[in-house]
Amino acid sequence: MQIILMEKVVNLGGLGDVVKVKDGYARNFLIPQGKAKRATESNRKLFEEKRAELEKAAAEKLAESQAQAAKMDGLMVQITRKAGVDGRLFGSVSNFDIADALKALGHDVERAMIRMPEGPIKIVGDNHMEVALHTEVVAKITVSVLGEH
Repeated sequence: MQIILMEKVVNLGGLGDVVKVKDGYARNFLIPQGKAKRATESNRKLFEEKRAELEKAAAEKLAESQAQAAKMDGLMVQITRKAGVDGRLFGSVSNFDIADALKALGHDVERAMIRMPEGPIKIVGDNHMEVALHTEVVAKITVSVLGEH
């Protein structure tokens, strides 16, 4: 299916690009989330009329994300969990727990933004994470997991 991107999408293209994607990806994800529209003639004309507005909104969103990243960069989040004597946690610390801890510190972050390359944290200690605030903006944080017996 041919679509017009209404914002930058990672590994797909930038604002205004006309790309071909699988039907299900377009119908179930890109179009409902407002990231794309079908590439019909009427939608192309509509996009060209609103291009300046969309580019301005994208620039504002990028600037807002950069400001938030400046506040978050280098932040340390502490999470306490029950742990055994060997330092392994009973359970794990997931992106949901980290998002809650960041919200408690005043940073509005969705759990999908938190990148955990090694999966959920299962041991006590410091872990370095990335928070993708925008497709071009990434903040680095440290998650310190404390064990209680």
